[in-house]
Amino acid sequence: MRLPPFLEEEPHFPDFHRVRVTPPPSAALDVPRAVEREVAAALGRMAWQPGERVAVAVGSRGLAGLPEMVRAACRSLKDAGLAPFILPAMGSHGGATAEGQEAVLAALGVTAEACGAPVRASMAVERIATAMDEVPVYYARDALEAEHAICLNRVKPHTKFKGPVESGLQKMLCVGMGKHAGAITYHRWGVRHGFAALLGEMASAACARSNFRFGLAVVEDALERPLHIEAVDAADLARREPQLLELAKAHFPRLPVKSLDVLVVGRIGKEISGAGMDPNVTGRAFDLGESDFSGALQATRVAVLNLSAASAGNGLGLGNADIITERVFRGLDYEKTLMNGLTSLSLRKAFIPVRLPDDRKAIQACFATLGPRAPASVRAVILRDTLHVFDFLASSALAAELAPREDCRIYPPEPLAFDGRGRLRAPWALTG
Repeated sequence: MRLPPFLEEEPHFPDFHRVRVTPPPSAALDVPRAVEREVAAALGRMAWQPGERVAVAVGSRGLAGLPEMVRAACRSLKDAGLAPFILPAMGSHGGATAEGQEAVLAALGVTAEACGAPVRASMAVERIATAMDEVPVYYARDALEAEHAICLNRVKPHTKFKGPVESGLQKMLCVGMGKHAGAITYHRWGVRHGFAALLGEMASAACARSNFRFGLAVVEDALERPLHIEAVDAADLARREPQLLELAKAHFPRLPVKSLDVLVVGRIGKEISGAGMDPNVTGRAFDLGESDFSGALQATRVAVLNLSAASAGNGLGLGNADIITERVFRGLDYEKTLMNGLTSLSLRKAFIPVRLPDDRKAIQACFATLGPRAPASVRAVILRDTLHVFDFLASSALAAELAPREDCRIYPPEPLAFDGRGRLRAPWALTG
């Protein structure tokens, strides 16, 4: 690859310091016991008969302990005399195919063997209602054929919009359990009606016209560990989920800075964030109908070094970067990326940024395209991914700013190190 002369030269990077931030404390949660307790309580509030089938909808997000949660939910249902099965609920992920979505769950450890319940993967849906007088509401046919349906999902700030309800139970009900048809419908009509407003209306219609009984809401702490698990009945979704979102926002992890010259993200992936890299961390979101996330962070240059293995080539989100590596480009399954981008109307997230041969050149280009700046003055962060914001590398200029903070431990400076292929070496497995 031919490069301009200033990138052919040996790069002059400042030293970097490892920074470890002490997150807010939170109490440890016994996850299986919490799930079992909440499922038992929800069953006590609903009518059911032994032997009835229950669809347990599970999405593509990489929650900590997800197989453990699904296993505990299925075990509780079976112990009560019900017959659970696992339903992939993830819109267009997995290439919008039944086989692809089952493979996504398997990559997350959610299998029939691990969770003690069969997986029924199909993209078939039924139209069950209409929201806002014109928006069709779809629901998985496999779920409708059961007597009951529940879902399990993380409640957290969304990566596309802001509102009283964002990512969580109602979104899984409309988009995940609506399969590809539901995802297309929601994102298409959300442009007209507003994503937050439409979400509430579609969820309300789905609850009224389906067999959905309750959702298991998971709120995580700043280290992405389960902090709170709660079964929310269908009739109580509109009241309770906004309260759980506020709890999630209070514990959401962010970098201890509001602006950067350079942000290097070691890897992106769908199990890390629906947007590949979370704009609530990076501040980067450019697409049609998306809220402004720049209050979280303003970074002049953003580079992505790799795709996560679990993303299986879905590189949605790379378009929010300025620079990627050849490794990202070659690992891209563009058909999956395109399917996800078109379905969510997030075309910009599927754009292919400037690509450079390796990590060294990608980082060098970030520094070199800032203008006439001395490297020692550049405020830069290198992250493993947007799930890991409490352990990162900071350039010397930024480390000096963070040093007075009591919650930041600053390690001695070291030069950036690269292997023979130009890949970054770090104190932890930064780029996978």
